[in-house]
Amino acid sequence: MVQYSLAQSPEIIINVPGKDSAKARDKAMDQLMELMDAGELPTELEEGFSPQQLIEIKEPITDTHSREDEITQAVQVLSNLASLKLKVQESRTEALEIRKAIDILFSDKSVTEEEITYLKEGFKVLKNFAQANLRYQEARSKAEQARQVLDQALKSPE
Repeated sequence: MVQYSLAQSPEIIINVPGKDSAKARDKAMDQLMELMDAGELPTELEEGFSPQQLIEIKEPITDTHSREDEITQAVQVLSNLASLKLKVQESRTEALEIRKAIDILFSDKSVTEEEITYLKEGFKVLKNFAQANLRYQEARSKAEQARQVLDQALKSPE
């Protein structure tokens, strides 16, 4: 159900089934014409009033809706945290091995071409792990608040 009003007469509310559309506005115009013909419209409308001039009345966002949105966001934040945690865990072992291998660059010992190739390929893994770990740490701090939102929503009334 969509509701329309007029800027000239905000007390007039016209109800039309469905969503806001050109067809719904046309139906509202038909109702408006009936009101005018019946003499129930307190305002004189200028010639050329169009359906686009009807003002859609939107329902105010209720506290329940905003709480539901908050819960939805909290679940999304926690889902993101879970994905990041898994990604960090999967790449941690390989990244730590590559990190140990970096020490060879700082020693006086000679290195082989294979060792350098292994390191160069491993830098991407190391970078991906480090970035995922940073995102995980940030997501974890946001998730604390999300957990509190869910705990509050799950609390049973006593």
